[in-house]
Amino acid sequence: MRPLFLSALIAAAAAFPAVAQVADLRSHTQFRVCADPANAPMSMQDGTGFENRLAEQFGQWLNLPVTYSWFPSGMGFITRTLRAGTCDVVMGYAQGDELVQNTNHYYTSVFGIVTRSDSPLATVDHLGDPALKGHPIGVVAGSPPATIMARAGLAADMRGADLFVDRRVKDPVGLLIDGVRDGSLDAAVIWGPLAGPRVKDDPDLQFVPLLKEGAGPKMFYRITMGVRPGEQEWKRELNSLIRRHQDEISTTLREAGVPLVDDYGKELLP
Repeated sequence: MRPLFLSALIAAAAAFPAVAQVADLRSHTQFRVCADPANAPMSMQDGTGFENRLAEQFGQWLNLPVTYSWFPSGMGFITRTLRAGTCDVVMGYAQGDELVQNTNHYYTSVFGIVTRSDSPLATVDHLGDPALKGHPIGVVAGSPPATIMARAGLAADMRGADLFVDRRVKDPVGLLIDGVRDGSLDAAVIWGPLAGPRVKDDPDLQFVPLLKEGAGPKMFYRITMGVRPGEQEWKRELNSLIRRHQDEISTTLREAGVPLVDDYGKELLP
């Protein structure tokens, strides 16, 4: 959002000055990735995130070793990594803001509802469903679905998780999912790439994508890589790799449990 990360990046976009000259910053001997060391299940310093696996694939296609510049996502992330010249690409960056230059998108994903599989709310597939009222529902504060939930009269039922946190010491999405698992929450509305991989192997939990919202902020977003403004040749090289290896990229995402939709918000089945 990536809309725990997505919302933070969009909120921070106006805070950083442009870099006048970037042409000499890109490494030609390493695939240097800017990443959060504890943004499970996306990027992890131990290499277990699905973005780590994607980075390894891109490194292989470029015939370059993968190295990382680690910094917690949120305020200051782009300034201290990509714009400081310590790395050359941000994996999993939402399309549409001006903080970085976006490559072509390599997947589109969606917010959804996590419930217990045996819950009375297990059939809910849109935030306007009256069945949600009166049930404690977790949501990341400031994320797009929080706006729709408030408009749907669910403000009293919302249990917010913090957006700007250091996930090395606090895991807001994990806490929401744990709340659904232990019954302290009846549901949680979470960005799909954060929720899907965490629940895909749990028979007690399910993720239902929000594909039927008719008003308010959209629930699906195109995900790109971010590079420095002005690095057109580097962007074109990555775009070429995305185009030629899209099937392999999609397979990696599906294996990780990331829910995929097309550019119009229609679910893509395996």
